[in-house]
Amino acid sequence: MFLIDVYLGKSAIEGIGVFAKHDIPAGTLIWRLDERFDRLIPVEVWEAQEGPVKSYLDRYCYPRRKDPRFIVFEADDARYMNHADDPNTDFSDGDVAHAVRDIAAGEEITCDYNVFFEDGFEFLGDR
Repeated sequence: MFLIDVYLGKSAIEGIGVFAKHDIPAGTLIWRLDERFDRLIPVEVWEAQEGPVKSYLDRYCYPRRKDPRFIVFEADDARYMNHADDPNTDFSDGDVAHAVRDIAAGEEITCDYNVFFEDGFEFLGDR
């Protein structure tokens, strides 16, 4: 779950993006996996899905770094974060994320999808 105030808006990167409502100083803890709200879906449940459900999960979930038996489905707008090769956040811990530099109010919040996928990620097209 985001620990900062954000809003959704049109992204220059890809469709919809997540934007900071206020300035965020470098080093700020911006997100934490919260199992009360965020879902950990067993991989076998995800793999058994078909059609629109599978497509949705493929687009908005990612493998849990600390326990590959699960994929993570974020309960809030964090699922709309876009990839950047030079992101302004660091999700490499897996269960928490920090701002790696100052993020200005109105700036899109980005992450590197490659930290979630051992072999890199496959771009899925328009969101």
